[in-house]
Amino acid sequence: MKTTLLLGLMTVLIIFIGGAVGGQSGMIMAFFLAGIMNIGSYWFSDKIVLAMYHAQEISPQDHPEIHQMVMELAQQAGLPKPRIFLIEDDSPNAFATGRNPQHAVVAVTSGILRILSRQELKGVLAHELAHVKNRDILIGSIAATMAGAIMILAYMARFAAIFGGSRDSEERGGGGIIGLLVMTIVAPIAAMLIQMAISRSREYLADASGAQFSGNPLGLAGALEKLETASKQIPMDDPKPATAHMFIVNPLSGRSLFNLFSTHPPIEERIARLKAMRY
Repeated sequence: MKTTLLLGLMTVLIIFIGGAVGGQSGMIMAFFLAGIMNIGSYWFSDKIVLAMYHAQEISPQDHPEIHQMVMELAQQAGLPKPRIFLIEDDSPNAFATGRNPQHAVVAVTSGILRILSRQELKGVLAHELAHVKNRDILIGSIAATMAGAIMILAYMARFAAIFGGSRDSEERGGGGIIGLLVMTIVAPIAAMLIQMAISRSREYLADASGAQFSGNPLGLAGALEKLETASKQIPMDDPKPATAHMFIVNPLSGRSLFNLFSTHPPIEERIARLKAMRY
């Protein structure tokens, strides 16, 4: 139901942008485009997100320890072992993606492998498997794909307004240049607000479930402390705002402008909850 609602909201935003750009004909074209995007985002959102970060699959021969940890945690969680991908980036972070547990992927940056202890890394991997177990990965991946597409469409609409591409949109039933400019500002913000609503409560649940899978909430708490500091000191090379909600810590936290669109609950609160847990 949540996935269907999200796709519906994103579709409405795309149609509004189409209407602002091209009136009634723009709305019709946007409707068909949204349908194609809905199908594509369901089946290929994980591949799209992985491609955004040039992630490469790693084999058990390359990283036997991380594969062993993921296999043990997957057994503890009652899940199939997901594929593991590596992002070459010094900023420490991780996310999970895929349309269901049978097609799940866990991606980690090279930076996270360098700064975390074994127990801390195990806590992070358990957190990501919790997202898989709790069925967060499909809706998170779709949100990233759709929000990114809406931003691209909004930027295109803005350039159309600047260069007079919608000069006669009002005559065709559009909102005129003022309506177009408003939509190009509102649409990306609305997409971000949808992402925020998805992510915040699910992070607390993934922390709790991950601590249960690993049996060590302090390992994840220690990892979050390190990641919060290191991600600000070593920001990601090219983070995509539309995917920020997928990461274990916000990759945009060091960029003050994007803090307005924070997709994560406060790290301090997450750590406090983990430290209050007992196993």
